[in-house]
Order: sequence, then C-alpha cells, then structure tokens
Amino acid sequence: MLKKLLILVLLLLSSPFIAALFIEEDYRVDTQIVIDRPADQVFDFLRKLKNQDQFSVWAKMDTAMEKSYRGEDGTVGFVSSWRSDNPDVGAGEQEIMAIFPGKRIEYELRFKTPFEAVSPAYITTQALGPNQTEVHWGFSGHMAYPMNILLPLMQVDAMVERDLSQGLSNLKTLLESK
Repeated sequence: MLKKLLILVLLLLSSPFIAALFIEEDYRVDTQIVIDRPADQVFDFLRKLKNQDQFSVWAKMDTAMEKSYRGEDGTVGFVSSWRSDNPDVGAGEQEIMAIFPGKRIEYELRFKTPFEAVSPAYITTQALGPNQTEVHWGFSGHMAYPMNILLPLMQVDAMVERDLSQGLSNLKTLLESK
C-alpha cells in the first residue's frame, strides 16, 4: 500500500515535467491590419522605434517608466531601453537589427527582468493600393524545458497576439487621424 502511494505521488510530481517533454518550446505570432494611408507614409512612421510609444500596448503599461536611447532612431543599431518597477513591464531593450526600405523592419527584444529572454520581432508593410497599406507585426519567443509547460497554461501566444493586435489597432487609429 505504501509503495503504491509513493509511486502515485512520484507520478503526480513528475507529470508536469513529462508533459513538458511533448510541448513546443517556441511560439510565433503574426498579426495584421489594413491602414488607409500610403505605404511610404506608414513605413516612414514605423521605422522610428520611438514612435512605438504612441501605439504599443506595452509602452502604455507604465507611462512613468525610465527610457533611454542609443544611436540614431530609424537606423540599424538604434536601441531603445526601458526600466519599470511594474513587474508586467520590467526592464529590457529593443534594437533595430535590419531595415528593408519600404518593406520590413527587424528587431531584437532583450528582456532583462522579470525574466531573461531574447526574442526576434518584425513589422512589414505592403501597399494594397495608393492609399492602403497592410501591416504585419510579428514576434517569436522561446521558453526552454521545463518552463515551456507555461506556454499552453498561460496561453502566452494568445496574450502576445492580443497585445500586438491592439497595438496595430492603435496604430491604425493614430495614422488615419493624421
């Protein structure tokens, strides 16, 4: 009886670790929206990393967060850093890694607190007509074993997708009101 109880306890304790073996460690999110503005205007606005403060959900979570910048905004190598006492914001930095004029901007997000992670992100633009632009905002993340068990439990990809979609909706409102 004691042996069976011990086996049951061990199985219960080890089950999350066993489950994590079968869960992906990587996730990807891609959201999109159509903005009624010419593609060159949309791209020129998006290439400036500081402009994300006007539409990103994350930038609005703590309006008192400390920010610092290195380099020339809108160019490869520009870094925007943040630090907040709000645990949902934490500290980190975002760097422009590549710019494909009129098409795509690639970023690297480096989270420092409340957890450490490096995640690539991108924004693309595509003209649908003279005054319409499709914008995609994407993000990739990685949670190593055994923390990857949190991906489905916390629905991390759904949370990121919600925030990116809201950010694009904010961007659409902002640019179409100009």
